[in-house]
Amino acid sequence: MKLILLAGLVGVGLIVFFAVTASAEIPKAGDAAPLFTGQDQDGKEFKLADLIGNKIVLLYFYPKDFTGGCTKEACGLRDRMGDLQTNNVEVIGVSYDSADSHKKFIAEYNLNFTLLADTNGVITKTYDVKMPVLSMSKRVSFLIGLDGKIIHVTDTMNPQTHFDEMKEAIDGLKKP
Repeated sequence: MKLILLAGLVGVGLIVFFAVTASAEIPKAGDAAPLFTGQDQDGKEFKLADLIGNKIVLLYFYPKDFTGGCTKEACGLRDRMGDLQTNNVEVIGVSYDSADSHKKFIAEYNLNFTLLADTNGVITKTYDVKMPVLSMSKRVSFLIGLDGKIIHVTDTMNPQTHFDEMKEAIDGLKKP
């Protein structure tokens, strides 16, 4: 009986191991940014490929509209938009929230950038930034260069760290 239980546990362990190792891996600096198509807050189609070659993209994933950290991050990006635009940076936010929720979030906080409704989690899974068990994105930011390659990744729940690291990465682009 113990042998059967042990064999069963080993089998389950192998299944979990292969499921985890077969999943996507979070893209790293130097990797080509995975391209995707999504829906913005107005229900319009958005394609990352349309920005590549024209804009530097600050693609940020966040857990949920109207929550403390997510609101702080969104408002912080809004308040830094002048500097970001001066450096040819386009901000795109992604969460599992609906387009309607994003529209309300934008209106409530006067946000001045696009939010994508990833209600089915396809974009989140493509970048491997889904929270375990929950239908939410982790707080992860990707700075994507004009060539479509990832320049910097910030993976932490602290919005201030995202601001600081992205500013440093953008400033680094301006140096010869």
